[in-house]
Amino acid sequence: MNRFSSIFGQILHLFSKRAFFETVHATQAERSAKGFSCWDQFVAMLFCQLRQAHSLREICGGPASCFGKAKHLGLHAAPTRSTLSYANEHRPWQLYEKVFYQLLGQCRTLDFGKRRFRFRNKLFSLDATVIELCASLFDWAKFRQTKGAVKLHLLLDHDGYLPVFAHITEGKTHEIKVAKTMTFPYY
Repeated sequence: MNRFSSIFGQILHLFSKRAFFETVHATQAERSAKGFSCWDQFVAMLFCQLRQAHSLREICGGPASCFGKAKHLGLHAAPTRSTLSYANEHRPWQLYEKVFYQLLGQCRTLDFGKRRFRFRNKLFSLDATVIELCASLFDWAKFRQTKGAVKLHLLLDHDGYLPVFAHITEGKTHEIKVAKTMTFPYY
């Protein structure tokens, strides 16, 4: 018998269910919750993120369309829009912050093998990307005459390839201005 797991299932295996439920208990996220668990919400929102869904209808329609496969992920039922909306509004955000830091801790402990280059000091890369915004809704985000934007500056640590610093500025701000404000550790 062949055993396989979908890519989404493999991503979910990165998150320890035991550690997740310990965090749920510590943050009391399921206090007075009935039927729709934090794990169900987490699976639905992770599905939303990976599918790049923009609305509750898209988020709820995705797991509903492949519900037979979603049962294997620990999702008891595809969420309805009202249930997911209520959970997103009333569940504490601290739960998902702690889950993020648990996963970040796992990533930092991974060994990425031998490095091809050796440097005396730690190696960082600074990169930026422009995130376009609607100029009529975000009038504070001046970028061009008819467009609004912000710029996300990320500092990447090459030991593990994880971002260590993020800074959001106006869309016109150059990376050099942000780099001049940073101080780097010496080793």
